[in-house]
Amino acid sequence: MAERLLQASRQRRVKAMTAAAGSAGRAAVSLLLCALLVPGGAYVLDDSDGLGREFDGIGAVSGGGATSRLLVNYPEPYRSQILDYLFKPNFGASLHILKVEIGGDGQTTDGTEPSHMHYALDENYFRGYEWWLMKEAKKRNPNIILMGLPWSFPGWLGKGFNWPYVNLQLTAYYVITWIVGAKHYHDLDIDYIGIWNERSFDINYIKVLRRMLNYQGLNQVKIIASDNLWEPISASMLLDSELLEVIDVIGAHYPGTHIVKDAKLTKKKLWSSEDFSTVNSDVGAGCLGRILNQNYINGCMTALLDIYILITSSFGIYLLSNQPFSTIAWNLVASYYEQLPYGRCGLMTAQEPWSGHYVVESPIWVSAHTTQFTQPGWYYLKTVGHLEKGGSYVALTDGLGNLTIIIETMSHKHSKCIRPFLPYFNVSHQFATFVLKGSFSEIPELQVWYTKLGKPSTRFLFKQLDSLWLLDSSGTFSLELQEDELFTLTTLTTGGKGSYPLPPKSQPFPRIYKDDFDVDYPFFSEAPNFADQTGVFEYFTNIEDPGEHRFTLRQVLNQRPITWAADAYNTISIIGDYKWSNLTVTCDVYIETPEKGGVFIAGRVNKGGILIRGARGVFFWIFANGTYRVTGDLAGWIIYALGHVDVTAKTWYTLRLIIKGRFSSGMLNGRYVWTNIPVSFPKNGWAAIGTHSFEFAQFDNFHVEATS
Repeated sequence: MAERLLQASRQRRVKAMTAAAGSAGRAAVSLLLCALLVPGGAYVLDDSDGLGREFDGIGAVSGGGATSRLLVNYPEPYRSQILDYLFKPNFGASLHILKVEIGGDGQTTDGTEPSHMHYALDENYFRGYEWWLMKEAKKRNPNIILMGLPWSFPGWLGKGFNWPYVNLQLTAYYVITWIVGAKHYHDLDIDYIGIWNERSFDINYIKVLRRMLNYQGLNQVKIIASDNLWEPISASMLLDSELLEVIDVIGAHYPGTHIVKDAKLTKKKLWSSEDFSTVNSDVGAGCLGRILNQNYINGCMTALLDIYILITSSFGIYLLSNQPFSTIAWNLVASYYEQLPYGRCGLMTAQEPWSGHYVVESPIWVSAHTTQFTQPGWYYLKTVGHLEKGGSYVALTDGLGNLTIIIETMSHKHSKCIRPFLPYFNVSHQFATFVLKGSFSEIPELQVWYTKLGKPSTRFLFKQLDSLWLLDSSGTFSLELQEDELFTLTTLTTGGKGSYPLPPKSQPFPRIYKDDFDVDYPFFSEAPNFADQTGVFEYFTNIEDPGEHRFTLRQVLNQRPITWAADAYNTISIIGDYKWSNLTVTCDVYIETPEKGGVFIAGRVNKGGILIRGARGVFFWIFANGTYRVTGDLAGWIIYALGHVDVTAKTWYTLRLIIKGRFSSGMLNGRYVWTNIPVSFPKNGWAAIGTHSFEFAQFDNFHVEATS
């Protein structure tokens, strides 16, 4: 291999190009003599017959739900560093699109996100963290595209039904207030608005939403539907001319790189509006690298033969189509407790604000292969396709002479996404020759960026290689391709692999943790590190108590939201280290609902997210009717103990739960209520606070000590 590199270096003198890494470790990558004849034919990249689909960008989702929850609690400079890796142009992922959840108070995968309107007459455009995140993204990339999509809705919209379409005008009004609030309070222009994530759409609602958007002067806000499957929305649009007119984008989730015929017939923009959703290991990076290319290639190819004329050239294809395309990854950053569902399924990991530790995972750099060298408004060439021995290639241009080529050879084993099922395919070592024609035939030089996934000894992430010189080569060059590689060849010279000094080392959640919630003007509505799993817990100023409990944490929902997932019938917020086993949880509690109200503190809580209904643990409850209960689950089916205590509403009490080994005890205002109750399962889990139902209640002076 060393001799090959030496020979290639000599051949540079005849204006043909080879690339070495600039370091001894690059011997595995060989860009061969441009004039070299190799098996497999040539892949022609040509714009002579026009261009393919418009490229709308690559993005990621924050939400669906609470996936960025811990990010806001990071100290500086680490929080800004994380944001730079995500959004800063020519630095990291350099995302073109940010899609956020319109908080609706319901559990939406890994937690709840608060609504801007908990109740009909309530409006607050500073709840949660999505406003902040959009502003930070815009600060780094003023051209970033912003999207909003509801997962759940506040309960008042359903008027007693678990359905957002009871009053179409009211639901449209609710969504529009979010768009208007984004502009009025945060100077954010929302570009796209969705309907209801992965749930039923209502044709009349979509039409009402469009009319009301226009009435409010929001004609520029485009509608994307239905954020589920390609069907039945595509067929519905073909059967309804008004619906076809008001929808701007058809968004499908996890399409498996395929598009249905009806979607193409609409001639609308076609987006994979949620995809990836895979652990951010190198396998996840391989998944992303494959779908970023093949969502376009296979989507155009599937069921195309009776719609478009295909002109084959070697193993490439000419695609005569003008529908734009985009891919949006779920999720943006894995900034939630890892043991919640879909742990580490973000482009990078930032789940330790208490230590400042974060990890720039390989999907960041796989994204960069496309995002740093394209922009929304570029166009794919018609000549894209699969490689003879596995893998794929796409090429895009800005129409002004710039060209970007992305080649991937992700193997089946190392590119499986979490969904859908991936049929077997084979990728093997190959030589690939590319020929630049049309306006690209005179390009003298291409910048080269390279990624190799897999074994640490041969692994490279977004490494810049020597430029590829095309002088006297008639626009022809060849590559030697191995499995699990990614190449970007581009005329753009602006790419960059950003870096910061290593963040602090990973540390477990502090074993001793206190929060008195004494924050007069909180920057965020939620207390640090608490992750709401059902209900919404917010900082609260208690004007009725100017003393010790003036500033508290309050559960603020008094009705069940219109759910997206299986919310519990109790509210609950978790915190801490999932590995905790022996711990003492202490908290002051205040029941606001007479007779029927109740609150709890808990330890060893073993489930969250969409599994929260089935959470086990040790739960210590007190009720306004003067009773207490100890249960082994959130639902209250497993009862360890119960009895009477001197408790009523509108009075502060101090609860303490002690769990040690196989036994637990509980105290009320410093006196034992129950002792040494056996608890054999679960062995570990989070601490938690919560309420018996959707009811107002307050918490103060939270304190947890864990010994193991």
